[in-house]
Amino acid sequence: MAPLETRGCAPREGTAQVRDDVSAFRITRRLGDPPSLRGSATGETCPDLFELSNGDFAIIGTEATADLDPHLPPDAARADYERIVVIDRDTLIRAKRDIPDA
Repeated sequence: MAPLETRGCAPREGTAQVRDDVSAFRITRRLGDPPSLRGSATGETCPDLFELSNGDFAIIGTEATADLDPHLPPDAARADYERIVVIDRDTLIRAKRDIPDA
């Protein structure tokens, strides 16, 4: 797979240069409240946000690429290996306190 800079994305220092490199990173912490505190009936499956050991973020959400891809703004693009996922507003708002400013 081509490095990010050859795909139109400028990589930040310390972030994944190649998609396959993601396997080398680990989840270091959850951002926001766990599903059980957000009203999950089972406490097991719900949208979630995590910070990775390289400083990037991973998101569990509902896959919505086919529905939303045609509606991306003209200045947005998605690579073939990227997916659009949706998380509910409450999940992101509760995670806001844990998202670094820089």
